[in-house]
Amino acid sequence: MQISNAINTEASAHPVQVLMLCAEHGALAGAKVGGMADVLAGLPPALKAKGVQASVVMPGYGFLGRQGHGVDEAPRRFFSVPFRHGMVQISLQQLPDPRDEGLSIYLLDNPAWHTAPGQLYVASGDGRPFADDADRFALLGVAVAEALLQGIIPKPHVLHLHDWHQGFFALLRSIDPRYGELKAIPSVLSIHNLALQGTRPLAQEASSLAAWYPWLGQYPAQILDRRYPNCVNPLRAAICLSDRVHLVSPHYCREVLRPSDPATGFVGGEGLEEDLKHCDGKQQLVGILNGCDYPDEPQEIRPSVQQLVLGCHRTLTAAQANRDTVRALDFIAAQRLWQPMDEHAFLLTFVGRLTSQKVELLRHSLDGKRVLEQILQRLGLFSPQARFFMLGNGDDRIAREFQQLAARYDNFIFINHFDVNLSELLYRRGDLFLMPSSFEPCGISQMLAMRSGQPCLVSSVGGLVDTVKDGENGWRFDGDDTDSQARALLNKLDYLLHTTGTPDWQRVAKAALETRFTWEEAAASYLDKLYRPLLGTY
Repeated sequence: MQISNAINTEASAHPVQVLMLCAEHGALAGAKVGGMADVLAGLPPALKAKGVQASVVMPGYGFLGRQGHGVDEAPRRFFSVPFRHGMVQISLQQLPDPRDEGLSIYLLDNPAWHTAPGQLYVASGDGRPFADDADRFALLGVAVAEALLQGIIPKPHVLHLHDWHQGFFALLRSIDPRYGELKAIPSVLSIHNLALQGTRPLAQEASSLAAWYPWLGQYPAQILDRRYPNCVNPLRAAICLSDRVHLVSPHYCREVLRPSDPATGFVGGEGLEEDLKHCDGKQQLVGILNGCDYPDEPQEIRPSVQQLVLGCHRTLTAAQANRDTVRALDFIAAQRLWQPMDEHAFLLTFVGRLTSQKVELLRHSLDGKRVLEQILQRLGLFSPQARFFMLGNGDDRIAREFQQLAARYDNFIFINHFDVNLSELLYRRGDLFLMPSSFEPCGISQMLAMRSGQPCLVSSVGGLVDTVKDGENGWRFDGDDTDSQARALLNKLDYLLHTTGTPDWQRVAKAALETRFTWEEAAASYLDKLYRPLLGTY
């Protein structure tokens, strides 16, 4: 597919126009949940410098159009879209990108999308996974298609979809005759999390393809879930119906071509490996590493332990604003923080979501004890002053497990919240950042720790392989199964605890600080590997 009038030169007065369809945006307050948000914040300004004008369309969630002022920042335009068995009214606001006012963000709004800041997604109960979010993003798909068809949003040269949420737009663009003209616009899909696929029934359910789009007839096989053929898989639809598929790191791009293997703990294609191999065979599968923001002037002064402790207390206190009682987890953390801590104590740190992806290895039982408990025991033997600071929220069951360990080990300070300012203190004050992910499409936490000069100990998966070079700017561990990975982690930690502060350690820490993963490099790869091949403009 080609567009002959597209321009490929960075200096052109007529830049390539890209429209990004997404669910998150890190430059908008309250619109970040995961790594997708970082990409949407950092990439468009970098693309602009390469001659690509990247606009964004996403839900307004009922609050993004106000951005801290309490009133709309831009006028609203209203239009109607077909959905279920009627017409639904959608409002549209066009805002400037906070990082570059020459770029636009289109916010679509409807009460179906209204949420609280920082809580963009809805957890569905009653054994109906993805039901509520699938309803919401099915509406988004038809709203974007209609806005493009009616000229409310200008048609771009390239449509760039992000994650499963945009699979509904992909299938409407492909199979609904009303939106057939949109097929002339080539599309790219970026996958930030292959594990989330949005699968829902085809019919006989309120949250189903037939309920959302009752006017559609036959469904092509490419949109059906491979494991549940009576279900639609939005992520599979987006993969099969896009012209290019992008994974957010080169190593992860290879891993997803293999099937996942629960017996060994390997997480690969998650049931979509055959579709991804098909893309790869057609040279349509691309791995490009995400970037990271770097300050113009690096902060030279390392926070003191006292500043870190005060930061933890601020986070715990802020969390009590709307509570009548203090949670046991917060009480335990506060008690640990009152213990005297040496200014030069060794600090192991972790910042991340409490999910199986991020912490399953720490929960794994090895020789009768959880790996996290064995880490805490090793820290205690190394130094009574050593501490493990963990910042993160997510799965309540995991938090309860970690609460029990926090109550037993006084060297474990578990802050079961998320706070950007506290995370920055941990990145800057920690001595060793731990990231034992079971899979990691790209990862941002390791980049942020390295940016602050804190070397990382990471698992050898996905983007961690592309960013952390063992013995050069950090350390990695691996293994053929979960037991061997756990032993490798503990053995590597033993080695590192006894080499901390040595010239070799300082060399690695210095290399971590000097390593750069820039959005400028990522933008150049997007242009050369994703957009130019589709536009016929090499």
